[in-house]
Amino acid sequence: MNKTRCTWPGSDPLYLDYHDKEWGRPVRDDQTIFEFLVLESAQAGLSWITILRKRENYRKAFASFDPAKVAKFTEKKVQSLLKNEGIVRNELKIRAAINNAQRFLEVQKEFGSFSNYIWAFVDYKPVNGKRKTTKQIPATSPVSDALAKDMKKRGFKFLGSTTLYAHMQATGMVNDHLTTCFCYKK
Repeated sequence: MNKTRCTWPGSDPLYLDYHDKEWGRPVRDDQTIFEFLVLESAQAGLSWITILRKRENYRKAFASFDPAKVAKFTEKKVQSLLKNEGIVRNELKIRAAINNAQRFLEVQKEFGSFSNYIWAFVDYKPVNGKRKTTKQIPATSPVSDALAKDMKKRGFKFLGSTTLYAHMQATGMVNDHLTTCFCYKK
């Protein structure tokens, strides 16, 4: 029996698996939240499927998304990453990931966890988008605007409102599965 899904994953098996098992599921684990911050910022200007296909390469290149390890990356490591064909070799994005790991650790220290910080923007529970069509899904929201503004003030880079709204969707801070999708009620 075919499942009714959101339309955006199309028929790509990797995309379908991501949609069915990850996208929109609430994530409160700091390392996974950091993973999505790195991947979402790398995605800026590219398609998400491109990043999904490079995800395992990112995992290897970015110390399994351990923010404490990434925060200590040296200039030598940056130069090595710029030669890594398995990731997006954009120097600004690579340097942003390292900077963001450092800022991430600062936020963890201040709030006890990054999860505590970011989920406070939605009162610690997912926002139900109640979208009937893909056209109703926004690129940003007042919450992603506020989050982007606060994170910029804290020194984060490559994480504007659109990127952070995508992050909110990916980590289940907002449920933008279409109401007809089998994942909507999960």
